[in-house]
Amino acid sequence: MLTLLFLLLTISSYWGAKLCYKKTGKAFLTPLLIAPLVIIALLFLFQIEYKTYNQGAKWLTNMLQPATVALAIPLYRYFPIVKKHLPTIVLSVTLGSLLALFVSFSMASIVQLNKTLLTSILPYSITTPIAMDASEKLGGIPTVTAVFVIMTGIFGMIFGPWVIRLFRLKSDIAKGILLGTSSHGSGTAKALELSPITGAVSSVCMVLAALVTFWLSPWIYLNLLS
Repeated sequence: MLTLLFLLLTISSYWGAKLCYKKTGKAFLTPLLIAPLVIIALLFLFQIEYKTYNQGAKWLTNMLQPATVALAIPLYRYFPIVKKHLPTIVLSVTLGSLLALFVSFSMASIVQLNKTLLTSILPYSITTPIAMDASEKLGGIPTVTAVFVIMTGIFGMIFGPWVIRLFRLKSDIAKGILLGTSSHGSGTAKALELSPITGAVSSVCMVLAALVTFWLSPWIYLNLLS
């Protein structure tokens, strides 16, 4: 009974937040931000432990990986366009992923985080399922990684459109590279709102960023943290 209750709580919180987001169009009302805050407030108010809540919510978590596959649909539709700009996309994503790893490593070193926490935040700029797996293999804490990934996604979702306006980006390719590389799944969701082509490019960038980070994180761990 509790499993069904908490599953319904999660779904209803998300759809309620999504309804508000659609009506207002305000980026800070994104369901990725509002729904977790609502759930946290309810768990705190009724003194419900996370383990108890997760009995129902874990089923949605397990659907993350298969849901990511759905992003292949816009990619299939606009594959000729993506193929045409593939060299630019690959170069941009590689540089962006290297910069993300450098920033996370540098900031963690400045505040003197221990090795476990540092490895937990290294893959913060890739999609949640892959980031958690990479973190676990490196000896980090997957749940901590998930928090940083979600924070990065929300930040990119809110400020990505502002950056696009600031630099007057007109190209759907450029917008997709920006959102997909910097804020993975959340950025791709925002990219799909801008245009189907932007969404397709963003989904490619999200996958490429995950691959680059997954390959480079062990090298950083072995050569810089050992």
